[in-house]
Amino acid sequence: MIRIGIYGATGYTGFELINLLQRHPQAQLVFATARSAAGKTLADVFPTTLDVPLISAEEADPAATDVVFCCLPHGTTVPTVQQALEAGTRVIDLSADFRLRRAEEYARWYGNPHPAPELLAEAIYGLPECYRAAIRAARLVANPGCYPTSVILALHPLVRAGLPADQTIIADSKSGVSGAGRSLSLKTHFGEAHENFSAYNIGHSHRHIAEMEQETGLHVIFSPHLLPVFRGILSTIYVTVTPGTDPDIVREAYGIFADEPFVQLLPAGRLPELRHAVHTNRCILGIQPVDVAAGRYIVVAVEDNLIKGASGQAVQNMNLMFGLDETLGLR
Repeated sequence: MIRIGIYGATGYTGFELINLLQRHPQAQLVFATARSAAGKTLADVFPTTLDVPLISAEEADPAATDVVFCCLPHGTTVPTVQQALEAGTRVIDLSADFRLRRAEEYARWYGNPHPAPELLAEAIYGLPECYRAAIRAARLVANPGCYPTSVILALHPLVRAGLPADQTIIADSKSGVSGAGRSLSLKTHFGEAHENFSAYNIGHSHRHIAEMEQETGLHVIFSPHLLPVFRGILSTIYVTVTPGTDPDIVREAYGIFADEPFVQLLPAGRLPELRHAVHTNRCILGIQPVDVAAGRYIVVAVEDNLIKGASGQAVQNMNLMFGLDETLGLR
């Protein structure tokens, strides 16, 4: 059994993680922490029958675990990660604190110097479809952001095949309100989001751009939108490949995903929608030629932002780190 600790169990990703681990045959939850809800159970703060005890972070002992998941807010996880690593346990961090490899990039996008730059070089970006071997050996995995997971998986085959002819791409993404977290926010209040649709942080300002550009090597113009649904991401990506590239050649590039358990390319002429992916750990892709002579294509990607975009991908990473079938607990 894998002994597991969870820091920050009462956010959406922490709650989703506990639900997934309850069904995992090799998972043993040792502790789950919460700040304001310490001393209560999970059933006290979520509509669930899971009476998981919640303790304070100070009471948690990472040395009693094999791996800890950090589901804490961005900018707050470094001391917890350092404590866990010093205790000899492995770490999967679901915040953005270790996703960028260069400290100067972190400072640029997050506005503060990184408090542990030496760990940035060690952290492995936790996208199994790209870094499976490195994840297996890692002691610190930086779980990717939800938007970047959809965009990077959509672009990775094209970049790997050297097909992009224009280094600038446009990613137009829509996310359910759970992507903003569980903290109170006027923009995600039911009365503001219901029967509404809005863009935010458009252009080149959203922090997730840093991950997309780091992992693809492309310049990303990013337009995120808030959907009036709870969960799910749909990303529509506009890309220019070598002019005249036949659609069959573009589709062949995605053959690298043929054996991937959680990535699927739909047949030509079909495009994915949220219902293909919500409540699963899958990312579903579709490709639409727009102007073959000019090399213009659209790639559509859908995923569940709380599962493949967060907690499910974290469990997938854990399975790899401990030599298990990576689909365990996720089918």
